[in-house]
Amino acid sequence: MVARVRAILRRAGGAPTPARILQVGELQVDVESHTVSLGGAAVDVTPTEFALLRTLMENANHAFTRSELIEKALGYSYEGLERTLDSHIKNLRRKVEADAANPRYIETVYGVGYRMRDKGEDA
Repeated sequence: MVARVRAILRRAGGAPTPARILQVGELQVDVESHTVSLGGAAVDVTPTEFALLRTLMENANHAFTRSELIEKALGYSYEGLERTLDSHIKNLRRKVEADAANPRYIETVYGVGYRMRDKGEDA
């Protein structure tokens, strides 16, 4: 019995999995360590902002409606005003965009919602 348990533990241990890092341009999200960096510099984000940013980066170039983004990122269907999402996006843009008025990463899709623009370095 002890030999079986050791064999299972040995197989399950294996090599450590590499950190899962999402990247768009200079913006990086490390899913495992729950960190965000821009050009190598750490960016402080709230848990809600992290969830939104992660969802947008995992689905780059996909346009989300406000309700889809809230449900996918936060894991629940929000019954209140969907416009609260706009405040989170505005705060996130202030933290990750060089010019929040002309965003490079988080793009507004008029009449729909938001998407993470992933067009390479020339975006």
